[in-house]
Amino acid sequence: MPAFDRAAVFASGPTSPSFSAFSRRRFLGTASAVGLGAAGLSACSDSGAATTDSQGRTVVEWWHIQTTEPSKSVWPERAKAFEAANPDVRIKPVALENDAYKAKLTALTSSGKLPDIYHTWGGGVLKQQIDAGLVEDLTPSLDSWQDTFVPASLEPYQFDGKTYAVPVDIGAVGFWYNKALFAKAGIKAPPTTWADYLDAVRKLKSAGITPIALAGKEKWPGMYFWAFLALRIAGVDGMQKAVDSKDFTGDAFLRAGEYLKELVGLQPFQKGFLGAAYSTPNGEAAVMGNGKAAMELQGQWAPVVQADAGKGIGEDLGFFPFPAVAGGEGAVTDVFGGGGGYAVRKGAPKAAVDFLKFFLSAESDRVLVSKGSMMPVVKEATNALTDRNLRHVSAALAKSTGFQLYLDQALPSAVGQEINDSVAALIAGSKSPEQVARSVTQVAKSQ
Repeated sequence: MPAFDRAAVFASGPTSPSFSAFSRRRFLGTASAVGLGAAGLSACSDSGAATTDSQGRTVVEWWHIQTTEPSKSVWPERAKAFEAANPDVRIKPVALENDAYKAKLTALTSSGKLPDIYHTWGGGVLKQQIDAGLVEDLTPSLDSWQDTFVPASLEPYQFDGKTYAVPVDIGAVGFWYNKALFAKAGIKAPPTTWADYLDAVRKLKSAGITPIALAGKEKWPGMYFWAFLALRIAGVDGMQKAVDSKDFTGDAFLRAGEYLKELVGLQPFQKGFLGAAYSTPNGEAAVMGNGKAAMELQGQWAPVVQADAGKGIGEDLGFFPFPAVAGGEGAVTDVFGGGGGYAVRKGAPKAAVDFLKFFLSAESDRVLVSKGSMMPVVKEATNALTDRNLRHVSAALAKSTGFQLYLDQALPSAVGQEINDSVAALIAGSKSPEQVARSVTQVAKSQ
């Protein structure tokens, strides 16, 4: 998927340049492919070693991706606040642009060295680092801390009953819709079932309204439809079974393809959608933000990108969860999304965990939410979220009954890319639902 980091959108703030660059994958590879020299690796401690500065303070190196305001300033401020209360510790923030960060961390992972604290998106990449023995098990440290988090926010970082990172941001995908266009088409309330959703699409078409904005060129937006349909049919447990068995030819995935094919057959997307990007002036977000389409399926970043790429539709913008599918195992309260967190290298000084406990306390998270434009991950910080649109997403996360990590993050990068490519082909009419399922399974089993 192209380069624009979902988790980094609000971490970076509304003016982030990453609006036109979107990817959380292609994270692990070889150091030689990245092309970084030894100088790029020397900043991090060897596993098990702690460093001190000239004043005898324990140095904790902290790599993050907050390179634009407001979080660019908030992160160092939080580090200074911790140092003031802990004068024997120096927090050394290292801010890196998203793609540069991924490249450098790939090289460090290959070398067996990692920063004391580093940004992670969880899922398969974090699991590979865990399996390599590079990541500290934070489970013991969470005994009195875990219950303070929004439950869904921890799930991307948990494996085999253990937790290896703590969240700093969390988000979810759903339908953003234009209330005025719904009213014009005679749709009194957002659809709650897939059958009702298709009826809504037909009503919008009949009223001369483009039902859905889609960035067909970038592929990942279309993937959301297939993945969400599979989640609603299989449920979270069924999705995990497919991931574990590397088999996506089951009924849930075939039906997801059939339902998506039916939707495509209604011709619901804007003219030229196959060549449309996401955040460009004529892309998906602009079509939605300029009131030219009634819906788009996107994450919590959507309102900001709509206003950035287009004009934004203000109070006419609403949000509703992906509808239920008749006979499906998944609940309408099962969430599809992701976020960002912080992991600690194996053998890092105790001060690294102490800092994270400070950084992700309720008091501190309120600062991150109110000043840093983050989604709250600490329960007691949710009252600091004042943005009307983000409160919709926060409410969905608070009552979620299951959490499915973005497939292109939960799975190895080659599998995620195949899902994006195959679903895009299905939407374009060049692949059948069966061919999508077989292609994804073939790539999954090859990993």
